[in-house]
Amino acid sequence: MAKAKKKRFGWVRPLAIVFLIVWFVRLFFLTPIAVDGPSMAPTLQDQDHLIIEKLSYQFTSPKRFDVIVFQATEEKQYIKRIIGLPGEQVEIRNDQLYINQVFIPEPFIAQTVQELEGEGKYTYDFSLSDLPGSYTVIPEDHYLVLGDNRRNSTDSRYLGLIHEDDILGRASLIYWPINRIGKVN
Repeated sequence: MAKAKKKRFGWVRPLAIVFLIVWFVRLFFLTPIAVDGPSMAPTLQDQDHLIIEKLSYQFTSPKRFDVIVFQATEEKQYIKRIIGLPGEQVEIRNDQLYINQVFIPEPFIAQTVQELEGEGKYTYDFSLSDLPGSYTVIPEDHYLVLGDNRRNSTDSRYLGLIHEDDILGRASLIYWPINRIGKVN
């Protein structure tokens, strides 16, 4: 009788182990998320499903142009691109990014900006002093983030600078829909 019971419930232990491994990986390494809205177009589309990689920022700092996921409010997570790093002055003039007074190309929006030429600015002019908090330099442990769809993005221009502790991870892979599978650039 005991052998029959053991045989019948022998699958419980391996299933519990698998569950614990999946929980551990999801908690500390990789998490799925779906894009909600057009703010990162053309790089990411509404309802793209992504994998967020959490581990690398435990050992290195976020880098310029990383696409990150951060906790914007208690209920809402946003996906945006890091533009400004701690200690930098940031300004957008005539659809061009300037970091510490030096022009920095943004290849991920270059084609869109060119296509919209003559239809007004893609990114309205601003500097750090125009953002909530009126900074002159990005403080330590803070980042300036913008959506790639600058005309339709709730980002640092409205939210202010993002604290490093609010960053959940780096968007690394699109896994759905199938025709968009690939690395997030």
